[in-house]
Amino acid sequence: MADDEISNEILMNIPLRKAFRSSKKRRTDTAIRMIREHVSRYTKTELSQVWIDGKINEEVWKRGKSKIPGSIQVKVLKLQNGETEVLMP
Repeated sequence: MADDEISNEILMNIPLRKAFRSSKKRRTDTAIRMIREHVSRYTKTELSQVWIDGKINEEVWKRGKSKIPGSIQVKVLKLQNGETEVLMP
């Protein structure tokens, strides 16, 4: 986590069911993109300002490339400098 002060901390449950519409080879990529877009939309930050922790990536990849979870619970930290960090709770 950065040394910046936290302005907002939120626990979110992000649905990933729409990622099952993409091909089996692209489901994990689609799920990570959906997490980034969902957090960006909710916190009103740009996509480039959203940082996703590696543990979330491991959680999405845990059962393989095509068997992603239906939803994932994350902790979102919005920092003073405008960046947003997405972590496991």
